[in-house]
Amino acid sequence: MKHLFKSNLFKIFFSILILLALVKLLWFVVEMVWLSPVGIGHDDEVGNKSLYYRVKLTPNEAPPPMKKQPIKIAGSIKDITLLGIYNSEDTTVITVEYKRKTKVLARGDEINGFLLEGAGSNFATFSKDSKTYRVVLLKSKKSTGSNSSIKSTSSTQSVPAKDSSKVKGEVTDAGDHKIIDKSLFDHYAKNMDDIYKNIGISEVKENGKIKGFRITFVRRGTPFAKLGIKRGDMIKSINGQEINSYNAAFEVYKNIQKVENLTMVIKRGKEEMELEYEVN
Repeated sequence: MKHLFKSNLFKIFFSILILLALVKLLWFVVEMVWLSPVGIGHDDEVGNKSLYYRVKLTPNEAPPPMKKQPIKIAGSIKDITLLGIYNSEDTTVITVEYKRKTKVLARGDEINGFLLEGAGSNFATFSKDSKTYRVVLLKSKKSTGSNSSIKSTSSTQSVPAKDSSKVKGEVTDAGDHKIIDKSLFDHYAKNMDDIYKNIGISEVKENGKIKGFRITFVRRGTPFAKLGIKRGDMIKSINGQEINSYNAAFEVYKNIQKVENLTMVIKRGKEEMELEYEVN
């Protein structure tokens, strides 16, 4: 009986092995015929991808646009040439050349980033970025170029200009000469801007040297229009003083309140003529 029990046990065990082998063989056939080559537990070695991703939880903000900084070209005090100086107790006016143009500046005016602070007998002082600069008067100008108009610039510190219609004093025609009221000189000494609003002046050069100053315009109804000068006239001298530099013109202007008579030599076309004035 014991022998038969062991034989039956062996048969059962052997049958189980055969059944497992058949199941495995059947699964292999099914896998080869119907199932995808990629599935659970199958590693695709070609094009493997990670099973995790990086996620940015903050909002996607575009970077601010880069602003182009403007290129600043620093001006140099060497670009300014001092041509003439006028100084009185309460007025400082200079003539400079900048970029081949002539300009008249009063104290407080700015040019090329430099502020006019004052002037001495042969120099002008400017300030910029808390620094002080000195420009020495040019004694003899040898550079060549075309005529440059004198232009005034606005000033924040100078005395505000008054309308010429409010000017006290007149220019009277006495026949062979003109009579100028002294109050006109007082007004224009304190209101330099009125001069350049009512009369235009440009330098006349010959071989690079100033030979005189030409009248470019005279505004009608102003005292200048009554002086007898016309557009195109060239001023050559006043009281024997040749007007061949800005400093010479300022010297005449500076002392004009002290004189009682004026003789101005002008060139009109090809003819030279004298204009006589009496000051009282």
